[in-house]
Amino acid sequence: MPYCPECGGEMQYIISTKQYVCKSCGLTLTKQELIELKIALRPDFESETERKKKERREYLKWWLSKKKG
Repeated sequence: MPYCPECGGEMQYIISTKQYVCKSCGLTLTKQELIELKIALRPDFESETERKKKERREYLKWWLSKKKG
């Protein structure tokens, strides 16, 4: 049984509307919306070194764009 991405409550599937409804907060989502929301709320497991490398690349890109023109 899926859990609500908003409050963590249990979600019940309603066959007539083809939607999941949270028993706690009443959030109503289709299966596709539920999947997309869970993916969007998934924590990012980027390491500290990966984050620093990304920041350096972005800074270098910015710096080089200022040098042109």
